[in-house]
Amino acid sequence: MLAVYNSLSEEGKREFETAYSASYYPCMDILYECYEDVASGSEIRSVVLAGQRFYEKDGLPAFPMGKIDQTRMWKVGERVRKARPSGDLGPLYPFTAGVYVALMMAQIEILRKKGHSYSEIINESVIEAVDSLNPFMHARGVSFMVDNCSTTARLGSRKWAPRFDYILTQQALVAVDKGTPINQDLLSNFLSDPVHGAIEVCAQLRPTVDISVTPDADFVRPELRQSGN
Repeated sequence: MLAVYNSLSEEGKREFETAYSASYYPCMDILYECYEDVASGSEIRSVVLAGQRFYEKDGLPAFPMGKIDQTRMWKVGERVRKARPSGDLGPLYPFTAGVYVALMMAQIEILRKKGHSYSEIINESVIEAVDSLNPFMHARGVSFMVDNCSTTARLGSRKWAPRFDYILTQQALVAVDKGTPINQDLLSNFLSDPVHGAIEVCAQLRPTVDISVTPDADFVRPELRQSGN
């Protein structure tokens, strides 16, 4: 995360800082709720109830999970993936990076305050995104990434994504539009956070070989299998 920030131009760093400052606490608000949902047992109860709604009951229709990549943004992404040269990671947008890193750092802080170890914190907050989820989405799209996960993760994506969307739109982006001053304490804490050193240690243990799943593998859900590369 620090490497992302340091790779930016001075103008890019200002954009990153603006987005980071505006997004950190709105993201923490939802993440804190997510954590308590899991810790209290509410999450698993919600998953069980959702599973029961997949089928008709009590005279009401079935409500299975629908596809989540049908809107314009994901359709544009599909066209981009087809035209994109192999290995092209695309441009780095400082504002988007600021929002994304703010979310990661907010989750790191919650897990740290809740007593989790750094290895667990980094795996849950950084490694799974960087080494698993983002590459899946980059290569195959959001539906392929989400819907090859567990039922709990599939339901959670659908439940929490609108909450993040709403709070960032209604709070973070509004703060940016209003020109709310950057919270310098947040930025200082980010730049000096000990998690960066812990991430460096974890990175030394990173496998040297990338692991990927072919889109037509037998264990890929049938409705998501894709032919070709």
